[in-house]
Amino acid sequence: MLDHVSITVSDLARSAPFWDAVMAALGVPCVVRRERQLGYGTRNRAGDDRHSYISVYESGAPVVADNRHWCFRAPSRAAVDAFHAAGLSAGGRCDGPPGLRADYHPTYYAAFLRDPDGNRVEAVCHRPAEAG
Repeated sequence: MLDHVSITVSDLARSAPFWDAVMAALGVPCVVRRERQLGYGTRNRAGDDRHSYISVYESGAPVVADNRHWCFRAPSRAAVDAFHAAGLSAGGRCDGPPGLRADYHPTYYAAFLRDPDGNRVEAVCHRPAEAG
């Protein structure tokens, strides 16, 4: 559904380790690194519109994370676990540990974090547990 998203943080230097860690855990590369901007993913182009992109901008002012929530698709439940662990080790706060959320559907496996500014970030895998 989303083509691209831009979010703001109050201090990019403080937030960059968190965003680098959680995006890397989901296999999403950082493709832009500027003084006041980070960019992750792949931008769409003519004839190829199957990508998603997120920009993280420094606002230069306090950020009010009032009901903001971004959810990223994870390729596996292990990636959801890695997202959560990476975010915690890079300055994020737990807002819901990895696990099933059967109230959404029987295989909804997700984890929730708060970034250093309090933005709510989720990773979800809709697939059943991997066999093995």
